[in-house]
Amino acid sequence: MDLGLFIAASGMVAEQTRQDQLSNDLANASTPGYKPDATPQQSFGEILLRNSATGRTIGSLNTGVALGKTYTDMAPAGMQSTGEPLDFGIVGTGFFGVQTPEGTRYTRDGQFTTSAQGLLVTATGQNVLNQSGTPIKVAADGTVPASALGVFNVPGAVKQGENLFAGTAATGASGAGGSSGALGTVRQGVLEESGVNPTTAMVEMVGSLRTFQSGQQAIQAIDQTLQAAATQVGSMNGSS
Repeated sequence: MDLGLFIAASGMVAEQTRQDQLSNDLANASTPGYKPDATPQQSFGEILLRNSATGRTIGSLNTGVALGKTYTDMAPAGMQSTGEPLDFGIVGTGFFGVQTPEGTRYTRDGQFTTSAQGLLVTATGQNVLNQSGTPIKVAADGTVPASALGVFNVPGAVKQGENLFAGTAATGASGAGGSSGALGTVRQGVLEESGVNPTTAMVEMVGSLRTFQSGQQAIQAIDQTLQAAATQVGSMNGSS
């Protein structure tokens, strides 16, 4: 494959991945507790060009774009006051625990409600857990004290979709109920904002699209050059 085609194609693949992530981020710009993803881009490496006689390095040739490992930006976002008694936010680090058919999962989204059984549940009906890992009962007046919610330390948490994370909770100090500790503190009547800055994401999306289009134009130009070269070679062979 022509090296120029390879470089342009690898850049387009990288930008397609970036656009997918930015689209997902923009779709969740108002999702409480959402954490954006990013995939770093880097050079595949460089082919060193050396003087064949002396061996002295005289330059380098970039061989395309490689994608690094995707990571999630877990930095805590700001809190937005809602005044709702079943809205909770963790100020600092940590996760709420929820009970799912696949086992315990974790989330930063504290927008909860009451189930038909009188338990504290997520918007999709999953039981919210206390520090002991059991469901939480909602009081007759429709409230739950912040101290009832568990806050879990989950090193290396991995996204599972639906604003949930999978992982193994580590034992350690808890910041539940407003007490200070290794983990964050739970506040009632607030929600953590999405970690996405819509303006920044839109600017990055436009930049990524332009880079992608530049790759398309480069491939078209190279293709036209190769076609012209092939035609000229064919004409020369036919005239000999």
